[in-house]
Amino acid sequence: MLTSTVLVLMMAIPGLALFYGGMVRKKGVLAVLMQCFAIVCLLSVTWFVVGYSLAFSDGGSLNAYVGGFSKMFLNGVGVETLSGTIPETVFFTFQMTFFAITPALIVGAFADRMKFSAVCIFMVLWALIVYAPVCHWVWGGGFLSEDGVLDFAGGTVVHINAGVAGLVTCLFLGKRIGYGTENMAPHNLVLSLIGASLLWVGWFGFNVGSALGASAGAGMVMVTTQVATAAAALSWMFIEWIVHKKPSVLGIISGAIAGLVAITPACGFVDGWGALWIGIAAGLICFFMSTTVKKALGYDDSLDVWGIHGVGGIVGALLTGVFAVEAIGGTPGLIEGNAAQVLTQLWGIAATIVWCAIATFAILIVTNILVGVRVSEPVEIEGLDINLHGEVVQ
Repeated sequence: MLTSTVLVLMMAIPGLALFYGGMVRKKGVLAVLMQCFAIVCLLSVTWFVVGYSLAFSDGGSLNAYVGGFSKMFLNGVGVETLSGTIPETVFFTFQMTFFAITPALIVGAFADRMKFSAVCIFMVLWALIVYAPVCHWVWGGGFLSEDGVLDFAGGTVVHINAGVAGLVTCLFLGKRIGYGTENMAPHNLVLSLIGASLLWVGWFGFNVGSALGASAGAGMVMVTTQVATAAAALSWMFIEWIVHKKPSVLGIISGAIAGLVAITPACGFVDGWGALWIGIAAGLICFFMSTTVKKALGYDDSLDVWGIHGVGGIVGALLTGVFAVEAIGGTPGLIEGNAAQVLTQLWGIAATIVWCAIATFAILIVTNILVGVRVSEPVEIEGLDINLHGEVVQ
């Protein structure tokens, strides 16, 4: 669990930071790196102060929806305190890394146009008002876990949550100046491939670590994670090859991330065959959402947070209900005769989307009143790096 925790931290910094940093234009790369790094710092402290308590303590009469304040500042958690079979300090830090990376995922949706002050305020509020309650619903004894929603490592809690927040945020902010007319191609795909590779490696901490021990079940999670990721990368690559005549580096790494996202809720409940089909579906569906659908609807989700994390999370959560194997995760899915599990998964998806969308919009309004959310036009045109941080990449 110590190793898994460090791997998830590596997913955020440097993995996600490099993945996103390479995909923006050169004038905004440091701003993206700064946002990812600062979010990890801010959210680590926030988790210690109150986030962990809201997610994983008893909320009393409100326990179906949110935890309480009894574990603020790690109150009552000592060296010998256990969470299941592991030290609670380790569980606390493992879950802290989830709490830190989830808001950082949202950064990709509004790249190049949000004030840094607004990022800081928005992320702390979002993590406490959106992430912590949804985490409690699924993993902390809340109503979705009571209803039987399956989410092994964060399909709803992390990816649908971040994807919906990304979509709402990019719509609220509006398009980048020059979107659709200027060249906004990635400035350094080498950085993005390194970042994607670190995400892939780190994701074993994310998924396998969610087994909370070095067990036989964790071994199967490792299999399903690898198979689905490779399948999704290939399905994105081949469909792009067919549609656009060339397989791109950006395409194959985007497909890999889509596969990692989609297998996340399912990895502890399905076998290799289920993982293969989940990966193939994720690659194909996320490709069309991130290219054809985004272009048709005209929204500016800069780095496809909705198209990959939101949609990939939905695909994975639904297909968990289809491919779940009772002998692996204790719950049968549609293929084993339990069609109701698909409806249960749909309920979990819907609850997460509705709460996340409404709360994210409200937090953006508050943040806009406090500091304003969007940079000025001259700042955006010249670049966030030099204007917000006083630095540039030469």
